[in-house]
Amino acid sequence: MNAITFLGNSTMIPSQCILRAFSRISPSKYIRDTTFRSYHSRFSSCINQYSNANSDRIIRPTNAVPFCTDRQSSVTAQVVSEARSLSASTTCANDTTLDQIYTKNGLNVKPLVVERLKGHEKDEEVVNGDDKSVNRDGFEGAKSNNVEDEAWRLLRDSIVTYCDSPLGTVAAKDPTDTMPSNYDQVFIRDFVPSALAFLLKGESEIVRNFLLHTLQLQSWEKTVDCYSPGQGLMPASFKVRTLPLEEDKFEEVLDPDFGEAAIGRVAPVDSGLWWIILLRAYGKITGDYSLQERIDVQTGIKMIANLCLADGFDMFPTLLVTDGSCMIDRRMGIHGHPLEIQALFYSALRSSREMITVNDSSKNIIKTISNRLSALSFHIRENYWVDKNKINEIYRYKTEEYSMDATNKFNIYPEQVSPWLMDWVPESPDSGFLIGNLQPAHMDFRFFTLGNLWSIISSLGTPKQNQAILNLIEEKWDDLVGHMPLKICYPALESSEWHIITGSDPKNTPWSYHNGGSWPTLLWQFTLACIKMGRPELAEKAVTMAEKRLQADRWPEYYDTRDGKFIGKQSRLYQTWTIAGFLTSKQLLQNPEIASSLFWEEDLELLESCVCVLTKSGRKKCSRAAAKSQILI
Repeated sequence: MNAITFLGNSTMIPSQCILRAFSRISPSKYIRDTTFRSYHSRFSSCINQYSNANSDRIIRPTNAVPFCTDRQSSVTAQVVSEARSLSASTTCANDTTLDQIYTKNGLNVKPLVVERLKGHEKDEEVVNGDDKSVNRDGFEGAKSNNVEDEAWRLLRDSIVTYCDSPLGTVAAKDPTDTMPSNYDQVFIRDFVPSALAFLLKGESEIVRNFLLHTLQLQSWEKTVDCYSPGQGLMPASFKVRTLPLEEDKFEEVLDPDFGEAAIGRVAPVDSGLWWIILLRAYGKITGDYSLQERIDVQTGIKMIANLCLADGFDMFPTLLVTDGSCMIDRRMGIHGHPLEIQALFYSALRSSREMITVNDSSKNIIKTISNRLSALSFHIRENYWVDKNKINEIYRYKTEEYSMDATNKFNIYPEQVSPWLMDWVPESPDSGFLIGNLQPAHMDFRFFTLGNLWSIISSLGTPKQNQAILNLIEEKWDDLVGHMPLKICYPALESSEWHIITGSDPKNTPWSYHNGGSWPTLLWQFTLACIKMGRPELAEKAVTMAEKRLQADRWPEYYDTRDGKFIGKQSRLYQTWTIAGFLTSKQLLQNPEIASSLFWEEDLELLESCVCVLTKSGRKKCSRAAAKSQILI
């Protein structure tokens, strides 16, 4: 009973929770007693007593009595390493006094102790031995209004609980919606702005619970058409279900979706990337780095990194994905190497390099991450960037060049430069953007907002390029912002392009949804980018514009038409990440100093450690010096 010994009571009789947890551990070497073994379940569970349980409920009834009362237990579904099996990561009990978490096997981590005082006294947190008062009402001097008050009420109403603890927020909670589809689930991607809103408010418990429970889901067996994807894949979403048992007992279970139930069966490539980014943000904002130093969390980071860094046939450092593998989760012609995935990939790699504990076993993966970061930043800066001069160069490209010194390395045909682009790109050399996709004989010149914003936030682009992106947004404000910030991409696919590329998708009609729709949730990322580049006035302008409409329009998921004037034809109302994106933007503008915890500055070490020192293999020059020279002093 090594796991029970680790939990601090070697003489205890295994509780029902621990027995159920061990029954889910598949490798028999971890459990020699056959009485612990049973079938492999896809659910993580907590048993409670409650009569007339409804299997579709998400929120745990307040009058339910817990059936499992042993406080610390692990419900890991499949052990990927002995280290993870010995780490306590789920608390399925109602002990509100203390919660101590320790790590084992050589990590020098102080215990995290959260002490909650009785009554209505302000919570005091002791993090890594340091007393730290948390202002639960937000930052001092921050003023609220009716719009913000309603937004906070709606955000709290969207909270999902599991075993009496807050775990996440549903995608949308429209009381008039009788067919919620999967909008009643907790999406990893959608929860990020909610998590940041809570963290900036001083409420970290829900984020910590989310990170640990989704980490457990990472290890579960997932199969689509008799095929199992690689270890490390994070689910796109999960739902808390309440299942009835015998007599007056019921069981809360986590039911994840790894894409096997999603429309189009799309792979949630960005889920793991968002999880790593949020893990870093949790440590930066709370100061609690013990979470990321846990053995199971370290293992989870490495599993995601290994999955993304696996060798393949690709010739480029970018991540190759299918269509619909990110926020744009429907067919929109972004298969290949979309900018959004590359920017999140870069951010996740930089986060991983910061958080992975340096020891003999991690040296190789840290070196691999550093080399990939260096190659990826160079590739994006050199080949994805366009401004007026670059477009003119592409317009005059020679094709069919077979040479190590070819100018047109990807054999791009000048006819791909559309008339709209030549008319739209600003005259100023101080404006430009990163294109949406690049692969042999193909450049997607559409402007994808999320990818460009995260290139700024993560310093994937050079400082000069990052400023130029904001300059372009300011110059093309009517096109990219209009009546509601911000366009997910520009321009929309129309006519034959819409028919061919989207497959005549009735939801992605021109200037709707992912095809040129306006998404208010992008506000917080725009705000973060503006603060980083010293342009908060742009973010304030956009937030003020959104604030005038969002409450009256009932917090829509997205807006339609070329200028974002109308609520989307299939837009869900009371969309949680619309609400959370607005609140996070407001808090960042009220306290811009905290924004530095969420973005990355230029890493000169990456510019120095170029992997292009292969001069003997035929490469004659490297543009690292040129990239480094673009850094603004």
